[in-house]
Amino acid sequence: MTQRTFSIIKPDATKRNLQGAILKMIQDAGLRIVAMKMIRMTKEQAEGFYAVHSDKPFFGSLTDFMCSGPVVVSVLEGENAVSSYRQAMGATNPANADEGTIRKSFALDIEKNSVHGSDAPETAAVEIAYFFNQLEIVG
Repeated sequence: MTQRTFSIIKPDATKRNLQGAILKMIQDAGLRIVAMKMIRMTKEQAEGFYAVHSDKPFFGSLTDFMCSGPVVVSVLEGENAVSSYRQAMGATNPANADEGTIRKSFALDIEKNSVHGSDAPETAAVEIAYFFNQLEIVG
């Protein structure tokens, strides 16, 4: 089933100029990029995006980190895009990620883990709409 998912290449990766290598891994996983832009999130945007985690102890450090530098947000499309991208990313904790995954290759730690991806099609729809309008999605 063709579906869409959402991706963020996080500040730790853009700081190290890894966006090209990560985008290649995304495409090598069979996903097509149908929208993409580089932005610098404000603290308010980061807090809104991660509002689901607002009661967690890591919320402040996560939102500070996410607005500490530029990020690349994108919409990915492909067969079972959500699960395909999650497999390509690897486990949230890079120490537990499989070899050849984005996080095993590039993550610095559990927070600076280089990428974010939607965890379900419903989440993807909300996350895509947070950063993109329909005119910006070309697939």
